[in-house]
Amino acid sequence: MRWDNLADDGDHGRAADAALFGADAVTTRTFDTPEFRGITFHEVRARSVLNRVPGASRMPFEWTVNPYRGCSHACVYCFARATHGYLDLDTGIGFDTQIVVKVNAPEVLRRQLGSRRWQGEHVAMGTNVDCYQRAEGRYRLMPGIISALTDHANPFSILTKGTLILRDLPLLVRAAEVTDVGVSVSVGFLDAALWRTVEPGTPAPERRLEVVRAFGEHGIGCGVLMAPVIPFLSDDPERLRETVRAIAAAGAVSVTPLVLHLRPGAREWFMTWLGHHHPHLVPRYRRLYAEGAYAPRWYQRRITRQVHELAEEYGIGPARSGQARRIRPAAPAPAPGPGEPVQLSLM
Repeated sequence: MRWDNLADDGDHGRAADAALFGADAVTTRTFDTPEFRGITFHEVRARSVLNRVPGASRMPFEWTVNPYRGCSHACVYCFARATHGYLDLDTGIGFDTQIVVKVNAPEVLRRQLGSRRWQGEHVAMGTNVDCYQRAEGRYRLMPGIISALTDHANPFSILTKGTLILRDLPLLVRAAEVTDVGVSVSVGFLDAALWRTVEPGTPAPERRLEVVRAFGEHGIGCGVLMAPVIPFLSDDPERLRETVRAIAAAGAVSVTPLVLHLRPGAREWFMTWLGHHHPHLVPRYRRLYAEGAYAPRWYQRRITRQVHELAEEYGIGPARSGQARRIRPAAPAPAPGPGEPVQLSLM
């Protein structure tokens, strides 16, 4: 297993000579409980957790925090599978069962946010692997991460398929009182048979929509990333309508479709899955993705148009790219009573 090729990003984008963590800083654990059976955790003490997104990326943000590498959600299409190869770990079953845990992520983030070099840019989470995957129930890294961002009034967003985010709902409400917070849930389709084989480690789509509903009931606008739309399996008009209708019924404030893309690492694993479960589709996929990782523009535009038209029909609209939604406006401070001292603001 290789750790030392991960460069320290402590200077916010300018790679240093030291590695993020060395092999002597890794503790490997297994837990004999049903939810963690077959999973190995590699606990590391990271030197940096703020990651700059490459300039060539299509992402609408520049900085991310990823407390985990690898993901027990085991989504067969996950584009992050290739990142396990950087550690000489298997990008197939190894990605699903060999989880790297940055156990000191909250403390490191707090230190980095307090650096003079940090300019308070938006931080995105859950964009590589899910920060509310099963491991979070044991390691509880997100409460400390959210608290650090809140204490520095640093804007952030979270994308998840995990229902565990409801545990941190009070922390997110508090964060929204001081900064901009965006919350999105990923629900690409409702088909139960498809979900069980393509996203076997995730909560069911209906449970994820319950998260959207619960956030709305607490006054928190929650968007849905309708991802991935899987060609020839979840893209016919009636399935798209069914999914958008359910998203609207859950009270989502936005829906944004994203067609399946197959980067190296994910492509091989997904095509193996496809050959096992839907062998008749293999030739069609080879043609559709013949030019690279992304489906043709005409196909992407067709899906986007259909979903946006359905969203308009059901009273929701697409999120504006890169926009963090303020969850709740800060409440005005109560006026001091007669004779009470007044605390002056420095701002």
